[in-house]
Amino acid sequence: MDVLLSLLKAFLVGGALCAVGQILIDRTKLTPARILTSYVVIGVLLGALGIYPKLVEFAGAGASVPLLGFGNLLAKGVREAVKADGALGILTGGFTAAAAGIAAALFFSLVAALVFKPKEKG
Repeated sequence: MDVLLSLLKAFLVGGALCAVGQILIDRTKLTPARILTSYVVIGVLLGALGIYPKLVEFAGAGASVPLLGFGNLLAKGVREAVKADGALGILTGGFTAAAAGIAAALFFSLVAALVFKPKEKG
């Protein structure tokens, strides 16, 4: 029963986050890139304020939607690096914490660029 409740919470929270993004795409003039960037910034802010870990504790994987989770990871990395290295951690912490994700994004972007042909949007 606990597993079912965890799955339900993950589905509802993750689905709500994705639905908000889709509504913003459909109902506003915001571009998808601005919405995605906003999600990362919101993740950073929620992580910096200590709210995001509580959301993850409640919803598990449903709260770690990649964009919000990435923003939270950046905030967490900066916070830990500042404790360890002082002001230099502001510049290095986010990259250190998110190195695997950044490397994967670069790699798969390169693969996509080599495999697919770009088309004009019109």
